[in-house]
Amino acid sequence: MPNPFPGMNPYLEQADYWSDFHNQLIAALARTLIPKLLPKYRVVTDKWVYKIAGSSAIAIGRPDLTVQQRRTQTSPISTIIPRSQSTVQPIQVAVPLRQEVRQSYIQVKDAATKEVVTAIEVLSPANKVGDGRQKYIAKRQRVLESLTHLVEIDLLRQGQALPLENDSIHSHYCILISRANTRPWADLYPFNLRDRIPPFSLPLRPEDSEPVVDIQTLINELYEQLGYDYFIDYSNSPPSPWSLSDVEFWLNLPSNFGDD
Repeated sequence: MPNPFPGMNPYLEQADYWSDFHNQLIAALARTLIPKLLPKYRVVTDKWVYKIAGSSAIAIGRPDLTVQQRRTQTSPISTIIPRSQSTVQPIQVAVPLRQEVRQSYIQVKDAATKEVVTAIEVLSPANKVGDGRQKYIAKRQRVLESLTHLVEIDLLRQGQALPLENDSIHSHYCILISRANTRPWADLYPFNLRDRIPPFSLPLRPEDSEPVVDIQTLINELYEQLGYDYFIDYSNSPPSPWSLSDVEFWLNLPSNFGDD
């Protein structure tokens, strides 16, 4: 069955689906752009790796000291505590760890000079919360201070929106197009759950025509190709901060899909 929402599907924002969906969308976007940009431009997918703080992070590396048990134990180890030794019981605490995050992105490069003309980022939850947000903002700022165009696609309602000079614009989702030659001015496409994701022109060199990017079509195609309809249980509430009341219109009235 097709995507039941006219725009972004909020159920894809939950942790069980987002990582795979993010990677699949990046790959689909790259495949769509390549034939439109050849032979002048090369479309490259890459990953940037960073670490963020978090008590639930996965430990990376090896400990400095390990205690291993022999395969054969000849005699039991005594657990009797001498009277002179303290009998204070340990308290369970969490130690600060840093979780490694790998995020895919796209670069459009001039095939002749190998210069990065346009960077395309599809945001993930780690880009909008805490330590990961600060690291992404630093990366974003380096792009904004360069001669590279930035396309930033935010399909996540959760987390804190990334900074803009005008912070009075509020929407569920947005796409930011920051052209190097017009900064600090940029084009912002805000849209909500009831809206189709707006298409946009991909910024390139001034002398080149700009292809139109239709994220909505890619999402709808991926939804069917990857079989999300078989795995998403729409009787459950969508991920926070969405509520069932936010989405029930499209789930209960399929004849109205896309009419708005």
